[in-house]
Amino acid sequence: MLRFGTAGLRGPLRDGPDGMNVTTVSRATAGLVAWLRDRCLGGGAVVVGRDARHGSAKFAAATAEIFAAAGFPVTLLPRPLPTPVVAYAVRELGAVAGVQITASHNPATDNGYKVYLDGGSQLIAPADAEIERCIEAVAEPIDRVPVTPADDDLVRRYLHRVAALPARIGGSGARAGIRIALTPLHGVGGELAVEALRAAGFPDVHVVDDQFRPDPDFPTVAFPNPEEPGATDLLLATAARVGADVAIALDPDADRCAVGVPRPDGGWRMLRGDETGVLLGDCVLRTAPDDALVATTIVSSRLLSKLAPARGGRYAETLTGFKWLARAGDGLVYAYEEAIGHCVDPAAVRDKDGISAAVLAADLVARLKAAGRDLNDELDDYAVEFGLHAGDQVSLRLASAAAAAAAVERLRTDPPHEIAGEPVEYTDQLRVRGRMRTDALIFQGVSSRVVVRPSGTEPKLKCYLEVVEPVGSRADLPAARAAARERLSALRDFCRKF
Repeated sequence: MLRFGTAGLRGPLRDGPDGMNVTTVSRATAGLVAWLRDRCLGGGAVVVGRDARHGSAKFAAATAEIFAAAGFPVTLLPRPLPTPVVAYAVRELGAVAGVQITASHNPATDNGYKVYLDGGSQLIAPADAEIERCIEAVAEPIDRVPVTPADDDLVRRYLHRVAALPARIGGSGARAGIRIALTPLHGVGGELAVEALRAAGFPDVHVVDDQFRPDPDFPTVAFPNPEEPGATDLLLATAARVGADVAIALDPDADRCAVGVPRPDGGWRMLRGDETGVLLGDCVLRTAPDDALVATTIVSSRLLSKLAPARGGRYAETLTGFKWLARAGDGLVYAYEEAIGHCVDPAAVRDKDGISAAVLAADLVARLKAAGRDLNDELDDYAVEFGLHAGDQVSLRLASAAAAAAAVERLRTDPPHEIAGEPVEYTDQLRVRGRMRTDALIFQGVSSRVVVRPSGTEPKLKCYLEVVEPVGSRADLPAARAAARERLSALRDFCRKF
């Protein structure tokens, strides 16, 4: 049967226990019901939401009806909505669990069942394995009773919270009007993102018309993920055509946010997740209480670890995924992962949230524009202050998840002691005790770093690369960038030999 991976089930739409179908969803829900009852949480409130993928409506209905038949008060969200709305609703209502039917940025042939526990954080071990055992013990038939969808009250409360972010986090002061280009990549975030941006004071939003309405077939992209080559081509073309100040892409369930910026030569480029991550982290830290905590993961850039203490904050590092980042520690005010996931308001949403990240990014762009600056200027300042941190990722799509794990095992058996001419120290995260144990290998040199791991959601081998070049002044930036490009190329060549 399908197993719990990143906070829930995810797989192809097909019959049988290894596919996403009504039977799989029903058994998963009955197992979750049993697990909650075993922990004396029976009768607690539950939230159920869905995206607009094939099967999502009937999967959400089955989930809600099984919870209701088991005596749980159920809030079934009224229509296809972003995943962060469910995370918000679980926390806002004090619910014991939440389920979002979504496969995030997976291909159109997939769907999924994402689980939140009390507090609105994603499911983690050992609860995932415990719930799997409860699913295996489910006996037929599974009772269902009809559930009436809720009204829009929770959605309005979520939007009010997001729209107030600039005043709470961005700080007060005059902000220049900016023009925004936006795409939800055929997902469910477009309408709410536009509404949130307008409510926050950014009415000049130009959407990619061919990608704005939810479409479960994702007809204009090969993979509905802003990180994939070509996925944001229509967005950047729209940004150039309308003379935008910033471009924003959401993934289909709107929990991820990618940011595009104009280049000095007149073109456009998408920022890497690490670049957006440190920009938003700095924005939050500048108005956060002393000793506030920011966090990222073992595969992300090291830049945030240098910036945080320079801004009076604390820094934490976790395994990949927001199920770990949301639990990084007390005083958490911001967390990000390099895969364009940003949690800018953990008091309200203990997960990545593309819509709130888009609003905060827009506010930052507007405040910089009012000062005659842009995001590129901020990144250049970081390079002078902390060194130029240049990163890249090599993603090797393989035949299966087992093939990706086998490739990592081969590298573990015979690890290199030098990469691209630089000696490296080797850390096997499977040999690390406690919560930082995972199937990943880290090769750290004086000024370069390579992390290799199998993907948790796709049949891929992922390699995360970073080099650091010293920068004395802005005049040194062109030479530092050229040196970084050369070193990254050597690291890519190393990874492609796997």
